[in-house]
Amino acid sequence: MKLSIIGAGSFGSALTLVASRCNNEVMLWAHEQQVVDSINTARNNALYLPQVAFPENVRATSDLAEAAAFSDTIVMVVPSHHYRGVLEQFGKHVRGQVNVISATKGIENKSLARMSEIVAEVLEEKLRAVAVMSGPTFAAETARGDPTAAVIASADVVFAQDVQHMLSSSTFRLYRSDDVVGVELAGSLKNVIAIASGVLEGLGLGYNTTAALITRGLHEITRLGMALGGRLETFAGLAGMGDLVLTCMGALSRNRSVGVALGRGKALKQILSETREVAEGVKTSKSAKELADRHHIEMPITAEMYRVLYDGEPPRSALQRLMTRTLKAEAAR
Repeated sequence: MKLSIIGAGSFGSALTLVASRCNNEVMLWAHEQQVVDSINTARNNALYLPQVAFPENVRATSDLAEAAAFSDTIVMVVPSHHYRGVLEQFGKHVRGQVNVISATKGIENKSLARMSEIVAEVLEEKLRAVAVMSGPTFAAETARGDPTAAVIASADVVFAQDVQHMLSSSTFRLYRSDDVVGVELAGSLKNVIAIASGVLEGLGLGYNTTAALITRGLHEITRLGMALGGRLETFAGLAGMGDLVLTCMGALSRNRSVGVALGRGKALKQILSETREVAEGVKTSKSAKELADRHHIEMPITAEMYRVLYDGEPPRSALQRLMTRTLKAEAAR
């Protein structure tokens, strides 16, 4: 079938390759004309994924109207801070109704909305069904065809099943769920913990510290996620624990890389200026802190990462505060 993928960064490009391997015809929308030209002529994404070749059933465009006309099923892989704006522009070209698969892992800062909520708000009656995708999926490994598993969640079970069949192959396996809230929050909140994990490496600390951070990070992600309507088993699954372990331990993690640089003393502004890639956890830390405050959920790691990122708190001071908090039971509620 035909599929339009909106967003040609590294993960959007990786999902394009996943879809093309399943014999779908894919149109990839890119903001940068350089990316469009690179894909259509050299058959690679020179800016974001130069090492992987794109097959002939993929073509690129910088025209949202062309992408809207190509297919009534789209995959949104746009950074969270551009998501609403791009979708609003795309919606102007929609005739009839569309299905949306959202693969962006973030929470909008101003509204605190999840991406599926933005989809419903922007498209309104033009939306037929929405699903969200998350899980342990580094773009480079997914693109080259390493065996990878993720979750597709939708309130529309039939649509979730359709997406499973549309995108699953011998190298990419999708499990389905109806816990849209849990899958989105797990995928978004883990990025904050991944930055913290990078900070620990930047400070020269070892596996003991990282293991404790991951475990307690999962605890606070789960508490907030369940308070907002997610289910416990989701946070213990691929979208939760699976993605958290990957982004906290894997060297390919953008969020972890930001943390490593912070731990080594670099300023956030300099770190962000040195890369094209988006580390969603930087902005998500704001949304996560505000959601935790609003719902009276204690999230000490997230709170300390917010201080490091936005208040200029030295990472060692933040770590010391975490280690000297009031002693309590592990499963305290």
